Parts: sequence; C-alpha cells; structure tokens
Amino acid sequence: MLRDSVQRFLADTARPGWRELSESLGLAGIALPEEVGGFGGGVVDIAIVMAELGPALAGADWLSHVAATILLGRAVPGYPALPDLATGRRRIAIICATSAAAMPIVEGGAVRGSATLVAGGAEADLFLLADRDLLLLFAADGAKVEQRHRIMHDGSVAADLAFTLKTGDGEVLATGNEARGWADYGADLILAGRCAEAVGLMQRMIADSIDYLGQRKQFGTEIGRFQALRHRAADMQLAMMKAAALTEAAILSVDQDSANRGQSVSAACIEVGDAVRIVGEGAVQIHGAMGLTEELSLGGHFKRALSIAAAFGARADHLARFAETAA
Repeated sequence: MLRDSVQRFLADTARPGWRELSESLGLAGIALPEEVGGFGGGVVDIAIVMAELGPALAGADWLSHVAATILLGRAVPGYPALPDLATGRRRIAIICATSAAAMPIVEGGAVRGSATLVAGGAEADLFLLADRDLLLLFAADGAKVEQRHRIMHDGSVAADLAFTLKTGDGEVLATGNEARGWADYGADLILAGRCAEAVGLMQRMIADSIDYLGQRKQFGTEIGRFQALRHRAADMQLAMMKAAALTEAAILSVDQDSANRGQSVSAACIEVGDAVRIVGEGAVQIHGAMGLTEELSLGGHFKRALSIAAAFGARADHLARFAETAA
C-alpha cells in the first residue's frame, strides 16, 4: 500500500519537493512512532520509499531526515521536537560518516572544522551529529554553523558546514560506546537506503531501455532484434537482480539490527556499485548519444546512480569490512 501510494503520487508529480513529500504524502515521520504523529514504520518502509523516490531524484534529503529521526526517536523517545519533525514542519539532517564526505573534529562536547557535502544539510533546521564518540543534537544557528549550498552534478543540493560549537551549544544525547553504536547504525542505515535508491534507479533505466529497443529502428527493423543489444539488456537485468537481492538482505539486517549487519551492508554496497555502471553504461549505449542529454531522464538517473556509488566510499574499505565481519 505504501509503494502504491508513492507511485500514484509520483505519476502526477515528476520531482516532488519537501512540501509534497511531507504534507501530501506524510513521509517526514515514516520512522517515528504513532504517539508522536509518525507512521510507525521501520527500515523496510524507508527502503520501499527510497526505491520509488530514486527515479524522481527526490530521495537524498528525505533519507537524511528520516535517518536522523529514527536515531533521535530511539535515543530519546520523548524528545519535544519529534511531533514537528513527524509532520515536516521542521527538518533535520544527520551528519555521519556516510552522509558527509568529511567529518568535523569533535573534542569533548565541542565541534570545530567542517563537514562537507552533507546530504540534506542545505535546508535543515536541526542537525544530529553521529560521531563515534558523541551523539549531539544542535540547531542550524548561523552564528555557530555556517551553511554553504553545493549543487551536485546529479541535481541534488548538499551543504558544506563549518562549525564553531562550544561545549554546551548542543544537546549531548549519548557518549562513548552508546554513541559509537548509534553512529554505526546510522551509517549502515544511510548505506542501505542508498542501495535501495540505486536499485530503483536501475529498474527505471532498464525499463526505459527495453521500451527504446522496441521503438528505435535501424536498417528497417527494431534494434531490439539485434542479438548484441539483447545480450546487453540481459546483462543489465542480471546485474540489477544480484544487486537487488543483496540490497534486500542488507535492509533486513539493518531493520533487525542483526549480527551480520556490517557484512550484509558492505556486500550490498560492493554489488550495487558494480551494477550501476553495468546498467547505466548499457542504457546509455542502447540509447546512443542522446542517452546523456537533458532531453531524456536517463542522463539524470545515471548521474544520480554514479553519485550514490561514489558516496559508498572506497571499495577496498567495504571488502575489508566484509572480510572482518565474515571471519
């Protein structure tokens, strides 16, 4: 029902903004409990929505918000801001190892330095810093947090944040091992959500390519009759199916907070990173030179998929993590 509702809405709204997602669909509080006005959902629900928002290029900011709300709602169940976050009247962004290209320096309760390319950070009212030694909530106060918007090549908007937070400027929600646990969980949640987004993008690119194979004619016949292109389409489908299977395993491991969570998430990141190139490059080849033009949505989908793959981090790190957790 959730998937159908999002699909019906997106059929009429090509690229929804925050207001449409929060007010029309009520997705801002999807991971918050019903008693604070939320949907009462979990990681599986987040993944379902991300797969649908991927082709609409609307998932980056939303994922940062819901990841922050799920951590805040679990760390401090009765926090006063949760009802406003559930309705979308206020927005929050998570700052963690996988939602930013670089993390600030944390010393005790003070935060200095910069966090770069923070997803969802451009329009946030609150920030949740999930550092390995500190879980800190603070407001987007211009005197202490400088926000510089960065328009990415896939069309999404990130933010570079410069901090001058002193001890006491934010609310410390957890420290030590507890903070480390929340930071690791939030990072894996972001990665699993992006994997789901990438799968949604790949499914759309494959569907568009199959349609084009039946429309474009060359030498008097549809190009879909050419064996080389049919084999290419089959390779794309196989790569997407493998990535989707490992993504589903990663999502369930995060949802259940299972012991093999790290192994499952890293495996999905590796497979999805490979698949987006196979699917994207194949789709562009099938469409020809127009595959990367503004005239088709394919170009934007491929650029967003490549951005997701880059945001996973170094492949070697995921391979090392997989080996460590599998041992």
